[in-house]
Amino acid sequence: MEKNMDFEQKAIEIIKGVEHPAINHSLYDLGIIKSYEIKENNVQIVVALPALNIPIIDMLINSFKHPLEAMQAKVEINTIVMTQEELQKFLAMEQNAWKGM
Repeated sequence: MEKNMDFEQKAIEIIKGVEHPAINHSLYDLGIIKSYEIKENNVQIVVALPALNIPIIDMLINSFKHPLEAMQAKVEINTIVMTQEELQKFLAMEQNAWKGM
């Protein structure tokens, strides 16, 4: 049981800790990582994007997927488009914390 809790804690730290490369916030805080579920070594993540054709989509996903896979996690990503409300929140945070790439 303790081993699973350790895995889960490390997975959560990765999921919540990855910073956006151009915005001074984590992907989780920005709402890009909308939700996650961890069961044993299976990690399901819902990624909400402002649009599906953003040029750094692979970079964003790999920034948390690769570290999770390095922990032997089986990672499943479901990609969706942000709702209007989520998009407005994201854009406001982006404007206030833009650091550029």
